[in-house]
Amino acid sequence: MKKLFLIIAGLALLSPDLQSQTITDYDGNIYNTVTIGNQVWMKENLKVTRYLNGVLIPNIVDNTQWSNVTTGAYCYSENNAITAATYGYLYNWFTINDTQKVCPTGWHIPTDVEWTNLGNILGGDAIAGGKMKETGTTHWLTPNTGATNESNFTALPGGSRYDWGGFGAVGGNANFWSSTELDTTYAHYRGLIYDYPLLSSASDYKRKGFSVRCLKDVSTQINENLNESPTEIYPNPAHQNIFINSKEAHTTHFYLYNVLGKLLIQNDLKPGKNEINLADFPSGVFVIMIQSELKTQSFKLIKN
Repeated sequence: MKKLFLIIAGLALLSPDLQSQTITDYDGNIYNTVTIGNQVWMKENLKVTRYLNGVLIPNIVDNTQWSNVTTGAYCYSENNAITAATYGYLYNWFTINDTQKVCPTGWHIPTDVEWTNLGNILGGDAIAGGKMKETGTTHWLTPNTGATNESNFTALPGGSRYDWGGFGAVGGNANFWSSTELDTTYAHYRGLIYDYPLLSSASDYKRKGFSVRCLKDVSTQINENLNESPTEIYPNPAHQNIFINSKEAHTTHFYLYNVLGKLLIQNDLKPGKNEINLADFPSGVFVIMIQSELKTQSFKLIKN
């Protein structure tokens, strides 16, 4: 049976002189970027007022109007325009999901899986938040536990706007939308808090207002030449077992996620052939991430 491999090419770590590249949004705002592992992120929160096609995103001030809207909208933290320079804007999830797109060309709202990958790159969710938070208490409330910002993500606590329109947690929380919805009412996001080093994973009302960080696109390709791929996964589609033939010289790390970003399996892969049992999982689409010290590969897996 012919083996198909859908490979999201792992990006090598960029050299320090490429770490400070910038991008510009539709309004002309310029953002610094940061490379973390194989991912390139905005280093600042989004503050654009238009979609990529030039259509204005409504700035909703009124609490009742905010609570009832089911299309894209943004606001300032605490409805105070002065906060935008530091914290960017807060957007509801309908803005995130709009086909007109809010991130600059070549960038996108990160999926829940991509946020999970970031946490893994930074050593796991239990400590990743500390590595992402701006240090000190200029913007974060004391004690800003575990904040080292060694990733240079420089997360700032813009707080959130509740689904009923009120505001909260400026200085205490940084909440970032993912593009992954849980159901018709809720969508996934990531949160940081002033008194924990945790990168939390949760879901909340799509009507809430959270901060946004865009992630640089990674091109995908189908590769059928086994000699060009450092990792082989077969069969795909799979039934009960898959085999992973790692051509890496050292042990790598294997993660299996469902499409909502929930981690299902975590194992080490030795060089050569490894067998993974999928008998306990239902049919559907899954994401495999294989991580080494220098790169991360992502694969789409279909189980029949």
